Amino acid sequence: MPVEEFVAGWISGALGLVLGHPFDTVKVRLQTQTAYRGIVDCVVKTYRHESLLGFFKGMSFPIASIAVVNSVLFGVYSNTLLALTATSYQDRRAQPPSYTQVFIAGCTGGFLQACCLSPFDLVKVRLQNQTEPRAQLGSPPPRYRGPVHCVASIFREEGPRGLFRGAWALMLRDTPSLGLYFVTYEWLCRQSTPDGQNPSSATVLVAGGFAGIASWMIATPLDVVKSRVQMAGLKQREYRGVLDCMVSSARQEGLGVFCRGLTINSARAFPVNAVTFLTYEYLLHSWG
Repeated sequence: MPVEEFVAGWISGALGLVLGHPFDTVKVRLQTQTAYRGIVDCVVKTYRHESLLGFFKGMSFPIASIAVVNSVLFGVYSNTLLALTATSYQDRRAQPPSYTQVFIAGCTGGFLQACCLSPFDLVKVRLQNQTEPRAQLGSPPPRYRGPVHCVASIFREEGPRGLFRGAWALMLRDTPSLGLYFVTYEWLCRQSTPDGQNPSSATVLVAGGFAGIASWMIATPLDVVKSRVQMAGLKQREYRGVLDCMVSSARQEGLGVFCRGLTINSARAFPVNAVTFLTYEYLLHSWG
């Protein structure tokens, strides 16, 4: 099994994470809290209360885990295509796989990524939802002092299963959305590139950006559910499952609740995924 795809996925994912994390923090807060009137209000309140560092809460843990998570997605995707088509990455432009094969490979990568991502994502969401400013003398400390303390607290208060809270919603979110993600990317690259040639850097940037937007358009409703299930343990509220969370949220806040974060997800998705795909393709071409 070629390992270059895993390493390229690791590096490209880390760059995308650093670029997109402030947007992700705002998205998570909009989905799980009712204290904000919208994106601008959330940004202003976060900056005033927590300074610029507030937008980067919870980033250290994903950065440490991105070697596993994003490399799993791209590595499994590429190697699944290899198994389905018997065509290596270097020959894939001359013998392009079918869109069905691309979708299957993307879904496979998304499913296995979700299996690895669940505990890391839970810790990220919990830390992002801490709205306390930086610790000052005499002020109450935040619930979690950092990612390690967060893991230990969840394990102690909610048990080992608590670390996998929201895992089903995460799998339901990532499996089809990442299949669409890679299909959109491949389709846009092929539309803009002569047969048998590699896409230009501009094409990769645009295709990667729009692929990210397309995937988040179908992923956002379950992303809302996932974030709420993950925060439910902290609020001592138990949902009986993904469906119960969906019904409860819709009943209390209307169907519009499932679109929370869609605008900022789309705004974040374009630059993050453009950079991710450009870095990934550049590294594989350099090593090939």
